[in-house]
Amino acid sequence: MKKWIAFIAIGLLIGVLAACTTKDSATKEPKDTTNAPEEPANETEDEENGLKTLYMNNGNEPTSFDPAVGFDSVSWNALNNLMEGLTRLGQSHEPEAAIAEKWDVSEDGTVYTFHIRDNANWSNGDTVTAEDFVYAWTHLLNPDTGSPAAFLGYFIEGGEEYNSGEATAKDLAIKAVDDKTFEVKLNAPTGYFLHVISNPAFFPVNKAVAEENPEWHAEADTFVSNGPFALAEWAHNSHIVMHRNEHYWDKDTVKIDEVHWAMVDDPNTEYQMFETGELDVTGIPSELSDQLIDGDNVQISDQGGLYFYRFNLTKEPFQNKKIRKAFALAVNQEEIVEYVTKNKEVPAKGFVSPGFTNPSGEDFRDVNGDLINFNAEDAKKLLEEGMKEEGYDELPEITLSYNTSETHKAIAETLQSMYSEHLGVEVTLENTEWSVFLDDQKGLNLQFSRSSFLFDYGDPVNFLESFITDSTMNRTGYSNATYDQLIANIKQEADESKRWDLMYEAEKILAEDVPFLPIHYYNHVHIYKDGVTGVVRHPVGYLELKWADKN
Repeated sequence: MKKWIAFIAIGLLIGVLAACTTKDSATKEPKDTTNAPEEPANETEDEENGLKTLYMNNGNEPTSFDPAVGFDSVSWNALNNLMEGLTRLGQSHEPEAAIAEKWDVSEDGTVYTFHIRDNANWSNGDTVTAEDFVYAWTHLLNPDTGSPAAFLGYFIEGGEEYNSGEATAKDLAIKAVDDKTFEVKLNAPTGYFLHVISNPAFFPVNKAVAEENPEWHAEADTFVSNGPFALAEWAHNSHIVMHRNEHYWDKDTVKIDEVHWAMVDDPNTEYQMFETGELDVTGIPSELSDQLIDGDNVQISDQGGLYFYRFNLTKEPFQNKKIRKAFALAVNQEEIVEYVTKNKEVPAKGFVSPGFTNPSGEDFRDVNGDLINFNAEDAKKLLEEGMKEEGYDELPEITLSYNTSETHKAIAETLQSMYSEHLGVEVTLENTEWSVFLDDQKGLNLQFSRSSFLFDYGDPVNFLESFITDSTMNRTGYSNATYDQLIANIKQEADESKRWDLMYEAEKILAEDVPFLPIHYYNHVHIYKDGVTGVVRHPVGYLELKWADKN
């Protein structure tokens, strides 16, 4: 196995070296500019004009800049710098006053009254009002919106009922007390609510602009923002340019004048652009990790999230729990992070990532321990038992799907080899572009597919709630009434110690039912150009450029 993985790594490295060689002579050949990022402005010219321009890579075209719809990092990392909610995560990763300068909480912990800053304005000069929040949060939960992030609003009284079509917008417990006072009532005390609403799903929307043009968020010339930056240019599938928002209430904190975002989804190309000065920040391609990971400008930090594969329980043979468990136990996560990804990730033996501490200060992961452990012998036995239960003489064909990426491809090929070696099962691989892949996964069209989860707020239930029946985040066909009730109980439990015990129990049910296969927990690994400081990457949350600087 190790030799096979090393073979993959060598092959990838040859590709990178070949690409670097091509780069050296690229100016002698005509350029293919299809979907290419914008040529960066001349940095000397920026310096002469006194401009500080930061060059970033967004990876892909944002799915949507509608806060309720763009439920992925390629949308929300950028959107988090264009807009701002009632709270924003600060440099210490805790929620701080943002558009709301202060708030009051009722004695029973269920009613929050937010006081919006007098100088909170939109980039078109309009004042940010409480009605903008009522409009945006209603839009988030409106079933016609079809927001994949709507479940985040189920903490609000009437939120789930409205989103499921069992109530109307009038039943939502949110209201504008006056232009600058916004009130929300929760179903139960929620200690992490201020963290929840820092999420882009809860950003306001300029009601007047949106009512006049429902597609306000689709182009730069119609987009209005209320955050540190304004959207100046959006060349779809090519690049985005942001300018410092002169109407932002805290504009004096913002040091960067412009942010240029490329859209390059290949880590090797991204690194080449960093090397040639076209980017100020880059990730580290796994095949170059040995040479780069310990460099002076490398920053490694925690990130709450999981890289995993979803089993589709509606497609054979994964309706059988023993077969799912066999495919889970046949994967050696340690070898994947050591020989394939090589960015100092932690192999995932459970589902909730490290970093979440209970009321006693213990890490969730330490308390619940390792739940999915590589064991080739047990995997083979479980496969045989599962096939016997289903009456299979031969296992149905298995197709493993992933969205196009060299890293995803390398991991998929490694899993393919492990299944051949440990189970005697030949797996077919297929890859598609992100938008097609995501639609197919949501539609339960994929049998066994690559996925990821980044925590939206700082509590383990955020991940666990994704696998209740019919959750938009489920995407496996998994359904367990006991599990569903347990998640409901977690959300109503006021005693924190008891609530954490229920979350431990919930994760163990997932480990027993195995609707998905964990690979590794995420981390942030980036190289920064000299002089770039203040870029904040939250363990749970999205990229912050509000405090960034470049000298």
